[in-house]
Amino acid sequence: MEKQTLISIYATELPENETDDTSCNDIFHEGTETEYRLAIRAAAEQISGFLKNTNKPFSGIKPAALLAEFDSISLDNPLPDYKSLFAEINDLYIKHATAFHLPEYIAHLNCPVVIPALAAEVIISAINSSQDTYDQSAGGTFIERRLIDWTGQQLGYSSQCDGVFTGGGSQSNLMGLLVARDYYALTYLDHNIKLDGHPATAHKFRIFVSEKAHFSNQKNASLMGLGEQAIIKVATDERFRMDAVKLKLAIQQEIEKGNIPIAIVATAGTTDFGNIDPLTAIAHIAKQHNMWMHVDAAYGCGLLLSEKYRHLLNGIELADSVTIDYHKSFFQPISSSAFLVRNKLHLKIIKHHADYLNPKEQDYDELPAQINKSITQSTRRFDALKLWFTLRLMGKQKLGHYTDKIIDTTEQAACLIEGSHHFELLSHSDLGVLVFRYIPQNSAGTDICAMNLYIKQTMFFNGEVLVASTKVNDRFYLKFTILNPLTTIQHIQNILTIIKKHGKDYEQRCHDTANS
Repeated sequence: MEKQTLISIYATELPENETDDTSCNDIFHEGTETEYRLAIRAAAEQISGFLKNTNKPFSGIKPAALLAEFDSISLDNPLPDYKSLFAEINDLYIKHATAFHLPEYIAHLNCPVVIPALAAEVIISAINSSQDTYDQSAGGTFIERRLIDWTGQQLGYSSQCDGVFTGGGSQSNLMGLLVARDYYALTYLDHNIKLDGHPATAHKFRIFVSEKAHFSNQKNASLMGLGEQAIIKVATDERFRMDAVKLKLAIQQEIEKGNIPIAIVATAGTTDFGNIDPLTAIAHIAKQHNMWMHVDAAYGCGLLLSEKYRHLLNGIELADSVTIDYHKSFFQPISSSAFLVRNKLHLKIIKHHADYLNPKEQDYDELPAQINKSITQSTRRFDALKLWFTLRLMGKQKLGHYTDKIIDTTEQAACLIEGSHHFELLSHSDLGVLVFRYIPQNSAGTDICAMNLYIKQTMFFNGEVLVASTKVNDRFYLKFTILNPLTTIQHIQNILTIIKKHGKDYEQRCHDTANS
């Protein structure tokens, strides 16, 4: 695409930077409304240019070549005008940005975004509210609270639930483990970790997760001072879901060792397979052992929107806490996530008072403060507005239709892969992830892992198709992550054809090398 087509006609209308540093012509205020409007229109033109690239999801540029583009740039020397700025950012970023909205992007958990949420982004960034206290975001406080209440209703929680928007699933999972740890210490050891630090037995605390659970569990255990040794991985069934029988056995084994089971993390939508752990069975086990149950539904939360597939989350209403990522499965721009607890009193565990912000004597029924529910963010962006715009303009039913379409397309794709002698499929998916690999017709002497790595890398640097990968039992596999309702089975067929082409190219190369 010619660079000129990406330079907004509006950019030429924008004033050049003035040399008078006291003019404040760049500060957003009533005197710069014209400049603001023109800048936003010019930025929108850049996005229009980005959308006109319908050929492939990535330019294919290699890191060294892109890094070289930065060599001549000095951040100490500002550009003369917006036209120059947009031209630069087009070269450095936009024309190499990954196009998650194209069906040929089928790699990671990056969903296409809905337009109402993008409109909300304009308001969020300009007004720049902070969600920590009522006096910094009055209406924003109640919009966020209403959305948390709505999400709790979808989970099956009562009016006693509560929560807060967070920066992402890993942060929400951290909150789940932190509350679980502190709740156990307060309830069963009469020990306040927030005030007094870890009890002497903390090194014996154990948290049980699926062997396919998100890596944030290990990182969070480390951050909490329990160490990764506190995480016990439980084996999975043939669909790579936590095996409830083996969970019982793992808990009993840790008790026999003298360790202390405090929590179970169930996964509703594994990153590698998109499958859901047996939530009801896990909840019953947690209750038997007085353990906290947290559900990482960062990915699977999209099922809350679906009438057709909502039953797959049955049992989530029994969890003590849940992670939700709207920016994975509600078609929201990053970031838009939440952490919810079934009993709002449990959030008091993490409350801390600061005299200048949320003093202890303040009546929080009269003057609410969301900072009382957050652990790592004081200044916090008003991300909830994006979801508000989406639900108020589109509604749950339309979003649910998109979710149904994605799941249906994934099942069609699974059957297509499974029915081909060119591929090996590891598992069907509850959501939209398929792990598979290309198998040559004559595999004797062929390094199948190297072949599939070659296929992935070749497609990536051609920019034609972006797929993910993973390892299962030390074997390299390709991975489809279908999160786009615009993706059809015809797109999947085309992608599989491209994969087969590169696989055959690899076979030919190996044959030529062997005969040279």
